[in-house]
Amino acid sequence: MAFYQLIREQKIPASQAEIWDFISSPANLKLITPSYMGFDITSGNVPEKMYEGMIITYKVSPVAGIKTDWMTEITHIKNQEYFVDEQRVGPYKLWHHQHHIFPIEGGVLMRDIVTYSPPFGILGRIANALIIKKKLKEIFTYRYNALVQKYGDFEI
Repeated sequence: MAFYQLIREQKIPASQAEIWDFISSPANLKLITPSYMGFDITSGNVPEKMYEGMIITYKVSPVAGIKTDWMTEITHIKNQEYFVDEQRVGPYKLWHHQHHIFPIEGGVLMRDIVTYSPPFGILGRIANALIIKKKLKEIFTYRYNALVQKYGDFEI
């Protein structure tokens, strides 16, 4: 089984508490996900803030508009510092996503670490090289730009 990792960092001119409030609300994920992904939370009664053990279900169209079910569990949380979501059902053989925020002068540094493994063995490795890696980078570029729009660009 092949494993891959995507690491993205972004400096944001906002307080740690402000960024935490935004990223720890499941409803805000749709605001930073490209609309072509058809991202919709399907869980009923999703609370305003996540908690450890929380299960969230979604419908998402990662490729060619084909809807797929995705279920993640929030497995770890340290308030205002990090949380981890892990796929329980979905398109990947493994999906482990760490969301970290660190205070820095003038704002925060947000770091996403996604460790994933596509399904289907050699076909998954080929799909990663041709499609998946590029699509994940595109999604995180969209998120970067959405956060710049919301909070402004970080200036040194």
